[in-house]
Amino acid sequence: MAGTDFQRGPMTAGPAIILVEPQLGENIGMVARAMANFGLVELRLVNPRDGWPSEKARAAASRADHVIDAVTVFDDLASALADLNFVFATTARQRDGFKSVRGPVEAGRLLRARHAMGQRTGILFGRERFGLYNDEVGLADEIVTFPVDPDFSSLNIAQAALLMSYEWMKSGLEDETKTNFSGPDMKPASKEELHGLFAYLEGALEARGYFRPAPKKPKMVDNLRAVLTRPGFAEPELKVLRGIISSLDRFSPAMPRGDGSPGDDPRRLPAAAARAHKAEMGRRAPDANGDDNDTPPLGGKGTDND
Repeated sequence: MAGTDFQRGPMTAGPAIILVEPQLGENIGMVARAMANFGLVELRLVNPRDGWPSEKARAAASRADHVIDAVTVFDDLASALADLNFVFATTARQRDGFKSVRGPVEAGRLLRARHAMGQRTGILFGRERFGLYNDEVGLADEIVTFPVDPDFSSLNIAQAALLMSYEWMKSGLEDETKTNFSGPDMKPASKEELHGLFAYLEGALEARGYFRPAPKKPKMVDNLRAVLTRPGFAEPELKVLRGIISSLDRFSPAMPRGDGSPGDDPRRLPAAAARAHKAEMGRRAPDANGDDNDTPPLGGKGTDND
């Protein structure tokens, strides 16, 4: 999504993201991008298959260079988790054991609470092909899983990282429904303005014979008003609607509304006839020798183009 503010600088707090034996540099880069979207910066790799650094990862990170540059690589998972106080393991399937299982919303809030207490936290993600081994899940404190379709429960690691990064950021908002920007603040239209639009539209439709058959007009008017009152229009929106109706309702004084198209205005017909006559005379104007130019056009009768 466009609109990144590169001048503001990255946020620095939050859980570490740990990827166990990631296979593709592109996936690592997309994880880094997802982290940067939601203010996470610490990415740890355990024995990446293709080694590190990775230009494919940097390209896929889409300018999340601060995450890529800070990556740390570990030979084993225990070393990657050693300095952390609390770790979630992500998995899509039920595991044997006694660990608590959380959804992403609850997990995000729990991570936020532990962070507020000064604890260092992490979120553990498995391999693209088959996730985490049971003994790797055993190194975590709790499990987080996502409410996905059980018949298609596998998530790409970048998708899973995006979901958890989002829940992390959302858990820190005073209002979880808050957005970075909002729509225009428009004053609601008054009833007087709305009724004025009704009257104007009704008059325009009446002139065009919209209300047919006549006995059904009251019901048609009721339906029309019901449609137009439901959205709760603002003043600028009513102005747009009225401008549209006005544009469609323009007829000349000599051509009353309901009698046809404005192009049929009889006052315009003489002018149109004059223009046609002038064009015809131009086609029949004398040539330089003063003779009438009666030569037929190309393709006309009597030429070689018959």
